[in-house]
Parts: sequence; C-alpha cells; structure tokens
Amino acid sequence: MTTATKPIHKLEELHKNGSPDFLPLNGTDYVEFYAGNAKQSAYYYQVAWGFELVAYAGLETGVKDRASYVLQQGKIRLVLTTSFDPNSDITMHVAKHGDGVKVLALWVEDAEKSFNETVKRGAKPFSPPRTMKDEFGEVKVASIHTYGETLHTFVERKNYTGAFLPGYQPAKSLLKTTPVGLKVVDHCVGNVELGQMNQWVKFYEEVMGFKLLITFDDKDISTEFTALMSKVVSNGNGYVKFPINEPAKGKKRSQIDEYLDFYKSGGVQHIALLTEDIISTVTELRKRGVDFLYVPETYYDDLFARVGKIDEDIEQIKHLNILVDRDEEGYLLQLFTKPVEDRPTVFYEIIQRKGAKSFGKGNFKALFEAIEREQEQRGTL
Repeated sequence: MTTATKPIHKLEELHKNGSPDFLPLNGTDYVEFYAGNAKQSAYYYQVAWGFELVAYAGLETGVKDRASYVLQQGKIRLVLTTSFDPNSDITMHVAKHGDGVKVLALWVEDAEKSFNETVKRGAKPFSPPRTMKDEFGEVKVASIHTYGETLHTFVERKNYTGAFLPGYQPAKSLLKTTPVGLKVVDHCVGNVELGQMNQWVKFYEEVMGFKLLITFDDKDISTEFTALMSKVVSNGNGYVKFPINEPAKGKKRSQIDEYLDFYKSGGVQHIALLTEDIISTVTELRKRGVDFLYVPETYYDDLFARVGKIDEDIEQIKHLNILVDRDEEGYLLQLFTKPVEDRPTVFYEIIQRKGAKSFGKGNFKALFEAIEREQEQRGTL
C-alpha cells in the first residue's frame, strides 16, 4: 500500500522539464510517531479516526525494547512506537518533543540507490541500506536525516507480501472500526527555525531532486498580529509534497514560534489527509470527538464572490465550518484540527480537491486568526 494514486513501474521517471528523476518516489510509505503510550494512542486513532490495526511488533513478536502498532486507512499508514527503555533514543525523543513524528517514510523501487544518490548529493546518513527478511519475502530500508530530528526512510518492498515489515506480525483489534473516508497523504508540513527555510528548500532541491512548487511570503500569510513564510517543494511526479514553514516577524508570537517553543526543534507540524467527501468525513470525525479550529460565520459572507459556484451545499459547509478556496485548476475544501497532542504541536488537515492543486492561500488569513484565538486561550500568543 502507498499514498501514490497509481503504481509506477519504471525505475526512472522524468521531471516535467524532461531531466531524469534520480530519486523516483511512489508515495508516502508510512508516517511513524514516537509516543509515550503507543497502545493508548492506537486506540484513539481507531476509535476517533477509523484507522484499522493491521500489524504489531513487541514482546509477543520477539521485540524486547519497544512496541509498535501499524494503523491503516485507505493508503495511509501510521506507525505508533513506544520504547521500554527509559534511556533509549525513542524515550529521549518523547521527553524532548512530546509525541511527534520521527519518520516520514518514502516508498521507492530501489532503497540502496535512493540512499546512495541522496548521500552523494549531501544528505547526512542515519542508517545505511539493510535487508530484512521473513517468510513473506524481504524489504530493503535506509534512512537519512532531514529537519530537526526527523528522518526520511526509503522503503523498497517490491519483494514482500507481508502485513507491514519483517519483525511485525499481522494484527487485528477486537475493536470494530469504521473508516471515515481518508484515502492518501496529500502533503506533510515541516516547521523550521527562523532563517532555516531556504536551507531546507535547498536540501530538497539539491539532495532529493525536488522542485520548488510555490512560495508564500509574510504578506501572503499574515494577520494583524502574526506572520510566517512558507515554500512548497514537490518530487518529480508530484506524489510527495513538503511545505516548509519558518516564522516571520510580527507584533506577537506566531503559530510557528509556539510550535518551536513546545517541540524544542524543527519538526512535522501537520499531516494533510485527502478525502473524496469532506462533508461525510468531517461530520463523522466531529461525531467522534475530534476538535477542529473555529472560523466565524462572517467568513462565509463573501464565499461565492471569492470562489464562485461549488457543488457542495453551502449550509452544510457553514455548519461544519469547512474552508473553501479556488485556483486556476479548480477548488478545494479543507479543515484543520486542533493539536492532537497535549503540547500545541502536531495537528491534521482534512482536504478534498475538486481540481485545485494549491494549498488554500485564500484561507490563510481566516486560518491564522483561528489559530491566534487558540493561542490566546493558551497564553502563548
């Protein structure tokens, strides 16, 4: 399974400019969180989000130092990992950052080549290529560092038929879970320290062969009080997109400043999950207790004037507090959760694309004002 919308059979893909893509990616393989209590986190994602438990590694499978739960919905895979060792890197990561994303894993045809090509271009290696085997075949993996303490792990699984990876066993929960219509990872957003955005954009361009897709400056993303800057990079086929944010000077502390204060370094700010029916998805998530940011009804006063006609019922859109924006290709609908951890760090975006390829620039002001209201309640604005 992968977040790619269709399989890729050629090892070499071409960028739009015709040059060979030295790092062809099939999509996001999985997103791994290091968590204080993975078992309870897995329960939350099953009950509230409708993910299904599909694999497990822990004491019962011969793993003595950690437990990991693999959850899946559509082509989205989340891995939740807890350490048993108080002095392990996993425990130290949770102590410093709280529950947070450690690995953004990328599905590739050739993990060794992906590692060698990126390291040759300047990537800092974390773990060299290795092959893991069990009765279902073999998986090759290798990892490099990116912003903060986040890793990219290249996963080559073309010779594997198991539930997830060797070392994991298929698992099924006694819980009856009902999916909410989430299909794929649309994009993952990283927050970095002031002055580091361009450095990491350059990393993705030069080390991983990504292209700069779009730039937002502090005039695009600002309110009366706060601002940030963002650049979006994308791989050759567009299956993997990483917006990178950094704070910008404002009258008060921005959401990026707040994140960095509590996460204690750069890291993954939010994960955007694609649905084909945002009204159904958000209705169900709200029923199950997922908290979303609030946007005042005045946002909808000039909605049609701004975005034109949409297929969805405006009253349902207003009732669910969904945001709408349009670009040259079509329109999109989106909504953002409040942070899903106790620290105001990681959150999710639910997004439906009706042709639009952009990221909701027309909603930035309303979104940021909503976040500022939350920051004010937390005393961190």
